[in-house]
Amino acid sequence: MAGSTPRRAEPAGIQFPADASGRRGSAATGRAILAAALRELDAPSAEACLAERDWRQAYPRHLRRLVELQAARPDATVASCRAGLQAACSALEFVRDGRAMPLQRAMEMPATPALRTLRLRGRGEAAPVRWEVPFKGRRLAGDALARRIDAWAAAGVLEESAAQALHLARTHPEWFDLSDRHLVLLGAGSEAGPLAWLAQWRAQIVAVDLPRGAAWKRIAQRVHAGNGSLVAPLAAGAAASGDALQDLPLAGCDMLLQTPEIAAWLQGLDQPLDLFAIAYLDGERHVRVTLAMDAIVGACSAADARCTLAWMATPTDVFAVPQPLAEAVMQAYAGRGALKRLAQAGVRAGSGGRSFAPHIEALVEAGDGTRWGVVDCLVVEQGPNYAIAKRLQQWRAIVARAAGQAASIHVAPSTTTASVLSNPALAAGFRGAKAFDIEVFEPATTNALMAAMWVHDLRNPQAAANPRVPLAHPLQLLPEGAIHGGLWRVPYLPRSVLPFAALLGLMKRR
Repeated sequence: MAGSTPRRAEPAGIQFPADASGRRGSAATGRAILAAALRELDAPSAEACLAERDWRQAYPRHLRRLVELQAARPDATVASCRAGLQAACSALEFVRDGRAMPLQRAMEMPATPALRTLRLRGRGEAAPVRWEVPFKGRRLAGDALARRIDAWAAAGVLEESAAQALHLARTHPEWFDLSDRHLVLLGAGSEAGPLAWLAQWRAQIVAVDLPRGAAWKRIAQRVHAGNGSLVAPLAAGAAASGDALQDLPLAGCDMLLQTPEIAAWLQGLDQPLDLFAIAYLDGERHVRVTLAMDAIVGACSAADARCTLAWMATPTDVFAVPQPLAEAVMQAYAGRGALKRLAQAGVRAGSGGRSFAPHIEALVEAGDGTRWGVVDCLVVEQGPNYAIAKRLQQWRAIVARAAGQAASIHVAPSTTTASVLSNPALAAGFRGAKAFDIEVFEPATTNALMAAMWVHDLRNPQAAANPRVPLAHPLQLLPEGAIHGGLWRVPYLPRSVLPFAALLGLMKRR
């Protein structure tokens, strides 16, 4: 009827719970998830989180409090992470045919018929391609790459543990023959993902992504030009021809809607899997797709204990860092020259103390005698849903490793991906970041570095991802191998100087 309002689509798949009015908001659930993790450490902090009214602006305070408490309580950190995960898994529900049920129950009830499988083999040269790092128009390898890694370490762009891992990868070319691995990419078309490299390293790539023909065409082109192979899901009812190239438009599935079916399909491959959870969606959908990936890797891990897990962490988060790093940050702030101190003092006073604030003011004493600093690089504009989604990934890595499962999680540098540049404030801040000794990477550079870090963790038995390698603290897993672009070593609280970086970025654009 002309002038009528279109009917809103009924919710389906993984959803936030509905309130009394039927609205499916994310704020109350986000507070509850974080409060559950806090409650294992300090009940008043949990209650303060639940009572927070300005969640959109104040969530960084509660996340920072959580990390400070976890840093001080290594004995309770894993329990805190587990409680947060359980709260998230219990809160969100799965809706099918208008009926809501707990996500865990839905995972036990995949729909039939099952997803089918498409297979495609690459036609490129058989030998694995040498690992190189694209950087500012060059492709670095050998001694040139070694010098660049050392230069990044000297500049504080990456941590020494990351430099060591990259040097090991550089000197072990045999690691990059991945013909013995089934590497699952949950979000295979991700701009920051390792697909292009895996396709040249003889990997058996199990790709999960949305049923979008253009995306699958790009994925297939990568694989077809390389020496790996592609395994992809096909819709159960699709009229497939049996020819992989012709059937590509039928490939794909939706992790939000088909979570149980994807987990069942992966288990049906009957192989130990290396699962890399890299899918990203905007806003509250990021929390939902993170829970979808979590449910999938959980089901696969329960079915085969040999499965390994991997994620990429964001540097724009809160982390407990070792004492030497923290003290270097504190010394950098204390060692500012007189003119800089004077100029910044005036700006700080005019902003009510919000500008040029110190990044780390004190160390946290842990119960085991160690001391930790807390770097707080949260960017408020990214929103609480982004922060909660990335926190869930950290928690799962820590819990899985504590349970004896290999869990690879590395901080990846800020990268000029399309999703990041779509935020004008972040895009401008990135352009001006160099003034604060922060290096922002192009996607090709990040892809090469993070692909090598994953290979390192799969091949090196001394990697922190290996649960048999002792760690001083469960949180140590996160700064190990971090490539943060220098963000962690900025002497100022990053968001207290982001407006100035953004202003410089706007001027550069002009």
